[in-house]
Amino acid sequence: MSEARVEAGGRALGAIGRGVLALVGVERGDGEAEAARLVERVLGYRMFPDEAGKMNRSLLDIQGGLLAVSQFTLVADTGTGTRPGFSRGAAPEEGRRLFELFLQKAKTKIPHAQSGIYGADMKVSLVNDGPVTFWLQAAPRPRS
Repeated sequence: MSEARVEAGGRALGAIGRGVLALVGVERGDGEAEAARLVERVLGYRMFPDEAGKMNRSLLDIQGGLLAVSQFTLVADTGTGTRPGFSRGAAPEEGRRLFELFLQKAKTKIPHAQSGIYGADMKVSLVNDGPVTFWLQAAPRPRS
């Protein structure tokens, strides 16, 4: 990703150059272990090209930026009907706690990591190279 930005109420909350825009959804049953594992995966996942053009470099390797944005719609059930269901999502208080834990743990490795505001109506901009987009999960779980 070349650049990303998030704003709310006409005010910039965060902006990064090359790096990762992490849209973070929290499901019921997620806990601190899942938040910690997801940080490891986002920071260590080899998604950036090396000199040969192969995806062999992680966010930590390239010393890129991280912009984390809470995104409860990622956990929507869209399997039936014409309207998303959100029963798989964590309760708002738990979602906020785990999103903030994700960000806190990420900042131990990338101190300049930035974020949106949990639960806010935000505008997110992205210039996506490739485009390259990955859906990372702490641990695969069966979807119901």
